[in-house]
Amino acid sequence: MPARTWVPPGPYDLHRTLGVLARGPGDPAFAVRGDEIWRACRTPQGPGTLRCAARPAAGAVDAEAWGPGADWLLERLPELLGECDDPAALTPRHRIVHEARRRHPGVRLARTGLVLESLIPSVLEQKVTSDEAYRAWRLLLQRHGEPAPGPWDRMRVMPDPRGWTLIPSWEWHRAGVEDKRAATILRAVRAARRMEEAAGMDLAAATRRLTAIEGIGPWTAAETLQRVLGAPDAVTVGDLHLPKIIGYALTGRRGTTDTEMLDLLAPYEGQRHRAARLVLLSGRTPPRRAPRFPVGDIARL
Repeated sequence: MPARTWVPPGPYDLHRTLGVLARGPGDPAFAVRGDEIWRACRTPQGPGTLRCAARPAAGAVDAEAWGPGADWLLERLPELLGECDDPAALTPRHRIVHEARRRHPGVRLARTGLVLESLIPSVLEQKVTSDEAYRAWRLLLQRHGEPAPGPWDRMRVMPDPRGWTLIPSWEWHRAGVEDKRAATILRAVRAARRMEEAAGMDLAAATRRLTAIEGIGPWTAAETLQRVLGAPDAVTVGDLHLPKIIGYALTGRRGTTDTEMLDLLAPYEGQRHRAARLVLLSGRTPPRRAPRFPVGDIARL
């Protein structure tokens, strides 16, 4: 199988860099096996599976790939692992951000270059709990994806655009996806070529391209482009929890709004997503006062 080795320019944390690409602990397209990370992707050349393994002693990351998309995945390996990212571009303005960066010097922003593989699960995460979204992604890939190339037969590659359109309505319902989110995904896959073009755009243009699809707003676009472009300024707005976490971590106050969060992150203009990511890595979150939202199941309705 094709293989490649990448040498990072400094400290490197493979698991925290690529971990944001996982959609829950049971993601059929992402797996962790000890020191290895596995990804199953649908590339422009077809399905491919990528295995990455860090060798800290040698300061390197080894990769192998399988399937028609193997060469595409290995060619873009450095971008995926964060070679184009510049963590030093952020100047900490808060002690908690400074400490998080000091404790996690090897975290970089991954750049997948694949739009639909991040856009579709981001749509599934709209207005539901993470557990509901992860379950939907897992069931849809298990039932309608295809076996991933390579030695690990439990991994799945998501459907191609036509495959998504062929999923019957009752299968979306069985996965807990109501008509609104399913319709948004179908609109996106019918414009798959234009959606994938966003991977070659700057953040503003890519955001406009994605949000031209009905049902895709700023939240979904930011969650997608953080992964597709490795965009350091793609801060998420409209999230239920992020403003509260940012506000509590930076000020100690609870109940922060989106507007207040953006004001707090204003000193990091150009690096606001990176600053928010470091705050999340700090682990400083407000105490939970209310029970978790119940997990719904529209398949029972």
